[in-house]
Amino acid sequence: MTYALDTNIISYWIQKNPQIAEKLHLALQLGNMIVIPPSAYYEIRRGFKHKPALGKEFAFSLICQLCEIGETNLAVWEQAADIYADTRKSGKSVDDNDILIAAFCIVNGYTLVPHNTKHFTNIKGLQLVDWMKNSV
Repeated sequence: MTYALDTNIISYWIQKNPQIAEKLHLALQLGNMIVIPPSAYYEIRRGFKHKPALGKEFAFSLICQLCEIGETNLAVWEQAADIYADTRKSGKSVDDNDILIAAFCIVNGYTLVPHNTKHFTNIKGLQLVDWMKNSV
């Protein structure tokens, strides 16, 4: 299985949250792949560009060596546009960055690991697991 990490889970990992560190270690031990969606990478990097934090930046660089950094393509953008339209029609709009993360996961068949699952529950076809509440 391939897990894609939402920005908040990456932040927990950077902050050395023991529960997230344990779940990531277990996921890797079980042979799962861990991916950072491109828009999650962007969110983390833009934060460091705005407010440098050398220790956390170093931790993030180590994380990036352990994980694959995902790439986007036209299929992801098309899926994102579909998600945007669907959520707007239902009156339950979703933040653009969350839409891009969800589209990346749906197109690639990845399970998204967010802690803020309510941001994603209205997106059809998205597989979610909250490692702060559930196991790998």
